[in-house]
Amino acid sequence: MNRWLNRVAVVTGASSGIGKACCKDLVSKGMIVVGLARRGEKLLQLKSNLPVNQAARFHGRQCDVSIEQEVIDSFQWIEQTLGGCDVLVNNAGIVRRCNITDSGNSSDLRAILETNVLGVAWCTREAFHSMQQRQVNDGHVVLINSIAGHSVPMVNGLSFNMYAPSKHAITAMTEVLRQEFFKKDTKIKITSISPGVVNTEIFDENSVEVATGMPMLQPEDIAHAISYCIQTPPNVQIHELTIKPVGERF
Repeated sequence: MNRWLNRVAVVTGASSGIGKACCKDLVSKGMIVVGLARRGEKLLQLKSNLPVNQAARFHGRQCDVSIEQEVIDSFQWIEQTLGGCDVLVNNAGIVRRCNITDSGNSSDLRAILETNVLGVAWCTREAFHSMQQRQVNDGHVVLINSIAGHSVPMVNGLSFNMYAPSKHAITAMTEVLRQEFFKKDTKIKITSISPGVVNTEIFDENSVEVATGMPMLQPEDIAHAISYCIQTPPNVQIHELTIKPVGERF
């Protein structure tokens, strides 16, 4: 991690779960970390619980990635305050408990796509522009995908509804971005990380009864995988990393 010391990582969905664990891991390894999340009070709590030397390198900013202008404003603030973004972890994602065929579900389906797909595109666009403008050629963009972005398992009591299509879009977006980065003659890397079931709010709040007795990853497992991916040598790009808990049924 030596080459990332005092460089800037931006983590979306930073108020809990994988995003929170990632912020703690990266700041403990010497990076300056900006956590973006809708719940500003959770970011303040995260900062207050860090050791003093790490807290000085953590910056929380309230931002709903589904709102394009908030994303633009946040990256402008990062540029003006910290000099720009070197690593982006697109972690923000939501689940809604509904079926695609349910009546009156339009707002839920739209919210999933706006956060899980458009939010990722907007954050990646702004981070990439930041890197290009500063001639950063070793930046890294990480997309937190899901096993549901590659196949759709049938699990009793759990509907993947619009969540699975949104994650399939992330699988496609990863390759599209790899091609765009290549065509723009940059060595900025792109990585998709696809976890199985992770013990986070996104799962528990929506399908707590399904989770009973199910093997789970912990948020820290994914945070460590992110650190591993961004430490690879300049000639190595981990395009897709799938992580499952031992004993997962699908």
